[in-house]
Amino acid sequence: MADGVEKDSKTEAPTQRRFTEAAEKGNVPFSREVTVFASTLAIYIYLLFYLPAGVAHLWETLRDLFEKPDQWRFENGQDIVALFVRLGWESSALVVPAFILMAMFGVGASIMQNLPTPVLERIAPKFSRLSIPAGFNRIFGLPGYVEFGKSLFKVVVVGTVITLSLKSEFISSIDAMYADPSFLLGRLTSDVKVILIIIIFATATIGIADYFWTHHQWFSELKMTKEEVKEERKQMDGDPIMKQRQRSFARDLARKRMIAAVPRATMVIANPTHFAVALRYVREEDAAPVVVAKGADLIALKIRAIAEEHGIPVFEDVPLARSMFAQVSVDSVIPPVFYKAVAELIQRIYASKSKPRRAS
Repeated sequence: MADGVEKDSKTEAPTQRRFTEAAEKGNVPFSREVTVFASTLAIYIYLLFYLPAGVAHLWETLRDLFEKPDQWRFENGQDIVALFVRLGWESSALVVPAFILMAMFGVGASIMQNLPTPVLERIAPKFSRLSIPAGFNRIFGLPGYVEFGKSLFKVVVVGTVITLSLKSEFISSIDAMYADPSFLLGRLTSDVKVILIIIIFATATIGIADYFWTHHQWFSELKMTKEEVKEERKQMDGDPIMKQRQRSFARDLARKRMIAAVPRATMVIANPTHFAVALRYVREEDAAPVVVAKGADLIALKIRAIAEEHGIPVFEDVPLARSMFAQVSVDSVIPPVFYKAVAELIQRIYASKSKPRRAS
């Protein structure tokens, strides 16, 4: 009951992170029926293109053995072993290509579905797999019914089609048992081809259906609840409280660095207590004045206090201070729109420095 409730609550599509984690654990959609179809197709190709020539070659070897036994020496045990080795090689040359072809098609079908990835977790022993209730659910649950339906289709439908296809040749097949062996072999090959064609179409039908079913089942198992989606988004974005603390810490560092740069300023433009912008201009260093610090309210008062402490000129210009505070960021060169106003202030600074001091 709990599993049903949990599945009903999984209404959200899996995220990309969910897909990635599932792939890393080896949990990928895989249809065994597609592999069965590929192996069946390999058998048919082997039967159609390789088997006739291979059987003919093996038949020649056996005919020489039985029709001309005087060509073979059987004087000791080594001759007997040599004969069996020869027959073994001839039989292997007929059978081994079938296994190689089936293996190639089977591996190819698996690779086309998903690239093989070694995952030790998949082969690690798990006691949960020995659970009787879990095994009962696998057998009598929806996946079990689907597997039963596929097996029933293979046995009933495919068996019925094969029976109807070969029914008309049943009597002639019995008569072929008394005919020449070469004729019997050809007749048997023809019947096997018909059976394989039927099986190929059946396995192709089941493979296509099972491919989409396994992907649908895999996607459904990876679905998430709304709480899981929120938790994953929270993990990816980070804890809001922690992120707020990090932003606050970064602002504090930037503020301290900015305040530490005020003594290097050439002038401070203020309004008169709400805003303050500290500028630095050295002809040999910069093409235009650079904002080294700015602040509002308490920060503005702090900038003014440091400037007055270090003898840096403070100019009170309300419109200019407001505009520069809003438009220019720290460590940036002022825009050309402010050149004229700032140049006048710089000229006043240079003029005040060039005046001779009166002797006391």
